[in-house]
Amino acid sequence: MCGIFAYLNYLTPKSRLEVLDLLVTGLKRLEYRGYDSTGVAIDSPDSKNIVMVKRMGKVKVLEDAIQEHFTGGEYSEPVATHIGIAHTRWATHGEPCERNSHPQRSDEGNGFVVVHNGIITNYNDVKTFLRKRGYEFESETDTEVFAKLVHHLWKTHPTYSFRELVEQAILQLEGAFAVAVKSKHFPGECVAARRSSPLLVGIKTKTRLATDHIPILYGKDDKKQTSDQDADSGKPQVLPRSDSTSEFMPLEEKEVEYFFASDASAVIEHTNRVIYLEDDDVAAVRDGTLSIHRLKKSLDDPHAREITTLKMEIQQIMKGNYDYFMQKEIFEQPDSVVNTMRGRVRFDGNAIVLGGIKDYIPEIKRCRRLMLIGCGTSYHSAVATRQLLEELTELPVMVELASDFLDRNTPIFRDDVCFFISQSGETADTLMALRYCKQRGALIMGITNTVGSSICRESHCGVHINAGPEIGVASTKAYTSQFISLVMFALVMSEDRLSLQQRRLEILQALSNLADQIRKVLKLDSKVQELAKDLYQHKSLLIMGRGYNFATCLEGALKVKELTYMHSEGIMAGELKHGPLALVDDSMPVLMIVLRDPVYVKCMNALQQVTSRKGCPIIICEEGDEETKAFSSRSLEIPRTVDCLQGILTVIPMQLLSYHIAVLRGCDVDCPRNLAKSVTVE
Repeated sequence: MCGIFAYLNYLTPKSRLEVLDLLVTGLKRLEYRGYDSTGVAIDSPDSKNIVMVKRMGKVKVLEDAIQEHFTGGEYSEPVATHIGIAHTRWATHGEPCERNSHPQRSDEGNGFVVVHNGIITNYNDVKTFLRKRGYEFESETDTEVFAKLVHHLWKTHPTYSFRELVEQAILQLEGAFAVAVKSKHFPGECVAARRSSPLLVGIKTKTRLATDHIPILYGKDDKKQTSDQDADSGKPQVLPRSDSTSEFMPLEEKEVEYFFASDASAVIEHTNRVIYLEDDDVAAVRDGTLSIHRLKKSLDDPHAREITTLKMEIQQIMKGNYDYFMQKEIFEQPDSVVNTMRGRVRFDGNAIVLGGIKDYIPEIKRCRRLMLIGCGTSYHSAVATRQLLEELTELPVMVELASDFLDRNTPIFRDDVCFFISQSGETADTLMALRYCKQRGALIMGITNTVGSSICRESHCGVHINAGPEIGVASTKAYTSQFISLVMFALVMSEDRLSLQQRRLEILQALSNLADQIRKVLKLDSKVQELAKDLYQHKSLLIMGRGYNFATCLEGALKVKELTYMHSEGIMAGELKHGPLALVDDSMPVLMIVLRDPVYVKCMNALQQVTSRKGCPIIICEEGDEETKAFSSRSLEIPRTVDCLQGILTVIPMQLLSYHIAVLRGCDVDCPRNLAKSVTVE
């Protein structure tokens, strides 16, 4: 949700046109996060002012505007040191328009410009304070408040450094946000900070740094200072200054480039060495040197931030020969499920080792209950595996939507084990639920796809699903990898149960065949495409199933809604007579999942109820099941597997169907309207 990208070159000559090209490319890498407007800010040719270009719509519109705006030889001249910032905005405060796009500025002279992700919850209070001091606002955004507050502090405290000004501003603000700030008053400097919104720093040097750690610096705990001007204001009054005794860490190599980004995918083509900022970190670059400061000191703070080497490859974030990222990611699932199991499942010895949780297994086995908490697709992966977890752990398993979980103030106990499932590891509701449970003493386990994410760092233990970068907003391979991760956990929990060994062997054998079976399901693509041609003009689609396949109904319906903007509902087949049957007639498309599993007879009863009401159901069934196909108008046949893994094979036709319907309806497959990949605000 929104994307920040900033680039700073120090003693590494680049023209402003080259900087703009870097910024635009960075924004293209962040498009998948969801956005409705874009903007960039760079220095003017005389380096005394800041030039901004902002546009509604896609990055391509901004790119065309840049080509029109930045003409002339002065933009082609190399500059030894320069900082440019860019942003893709997903509207929260104020409608999508150029006026509300980022960067936002502090004054007509563009003294300070800022790009910002997240929400400043007390922006109205700060806005009132600034208006009393003569500031007029151009936009409806909460971001503009930040820029003007920094400007106010600069006028009030002219001796403060750029980093200190940003720190003081952040201390006055509430909410979840990440910011990157540039100023004409502090040329060649950039300050970035985060609080509950992802932000990283990429570092590129000609030679390796002398250390892989950047020390964290803390200011002195000075007495709170209040200016005379602010004494009667109400907000903000407190301006505590934090002078550091050792402000910057010297680097061995002075020619350096820095990249500030919301996501590693924006920097991987430039460098694989990054620092993931923590909440209340302030990263400042001055004279080519990076320093990281903490706004608040806590007992468990490390002494340094580690420079992480990314394992991601640039090819992983490119579409290759596919038309869309989502299409590519659907077809990557035979490999992604293998990557999830690689090094963990030992088929020769029928053993599973999850290194991230092995030290906590005894504690988990003594727990009161398991709680699986997530949002959207991640929630569905929990629904899909709940039955197996109950069977193999013999523990109560609760599945919760993170937002509802928080609304209810759900009771949590010290002997609970809480799983937090999130592809990005930054989902706001899930992260807040994690902190709620952690405060109450529960054991926290993260299931994420992003190393260095907030959920990853704040969990006691966890499983990285290793699905690889997922660019399409609609999650596909992350769902199946989350599914596999939870299945592996269930198998680990039951490894010492003699009565469950036959069941475990059955599941392990099915896991070993899973990649080949997924490839077989993907061969249905052309058949699914033909089916989509019959469905794409309808206004609604009902998807029914029960047992292990109910989660597929929920996930399939979500994919249809996300991608096609068509109404779809996942229905528990057992609830058919309690209301949904009223929707069935000869014109309502109904898709039913009927497989030879323990609930087969019950599903057949539901299928016959649909056909007796003149419904013409489309069936997902097992290969060669002629008896079930006889009740359908059309069918998709999938390979037979163990019941608890059926959901992985049945969800793939739903992913393909939603994809093809979206293409036929002319929808933006990778970036559906109004949606963002990483939901970092409530």
